[in-house]
Parts: sequence; C-alpha cells; structure tokens
Amino acid sequence: MTCRIETVKTGFFAVNRFILLSLLMAVFCTDAGAEADGPDYWRVVGVANGDRLNIRAQPNARSAKVGEIPPNGNCIANRGCQGGLSFEEYSTLNPSEQAKRLKENPRWCRIEYQGRTGWVAGRYLAEDGCP
Repeated sequence: MTCRIETVKTGFFAVNRFILLSLLMAVFCTDAGAEADGPDYWRVVGVANGDRLNIRAQPNARSAKVGEIPPNGNCIANRGCQGGLSFEEYSTLNPSEQAKRLKENPRWCRIEYQGRTGWVAGRYLAEDGCP
C-alpha cells in the first residue's frame, strides 16, 4: 500500500491529510488483535480427574493460592502470558533443549475464571472457543 501526503484547505481550517490518514490507519489498518497475545479463552488440559489447577496471586508456584479450576474447566479468559519459549527458541531448539529452556523460563498466564483473577501455569492451558 502506498500513501501520499497532501494538505487540503477547506474554509477556515487547513486540514492536514497526513494526520487524518494516520489516525484512520491507526484505527483500521492495524494487524494486531487477540491472536497477537494468544486466544481469548483457555481450557484446562493435563490435570488429572480429582485434581485442580491452582490460581496463584503471582506468576510463581510458591505464590499464594487465590483459587482453583477443575480439570474440565473451560471459558477461562486470557489476560496475557509471560515466559515460555520465544518463536526463535521454538523454531531452532531441539525438543530436549526446549524442555530445558521451559524449565528455566516457565510460561505463566494471567487469567480470569468465575470472578477470580490470577496466574496459572501455561502448560495446563489450551485454546478454547468459549461462546
């Protein structure tokens, strides 16, 4: 897409088309969306029946527990994740190197579930299509 910058004068006001186009492009032409930060909703995976996925106050296994999610929990709102593998690490490291890196830098996701907000270990989450 090619953009030209022109100034258009109308009546009492001089309108700089560049500013107008910049604002319109910022609103309508950005590719960033929910996919850039992961899915809108998660579901629990890899948690045994009878067990629970702990919701923590901070992204740390030693942090205070503020809630829990059952093993079949779904419609868990994604509020952003941190840690885990970068795209480069995912693309270039072999599986054993990836496992080592994940142990050093585990993925934690901030979530909201049934009125509780906190952090859960990302390895127990998968994308969900909550209605």
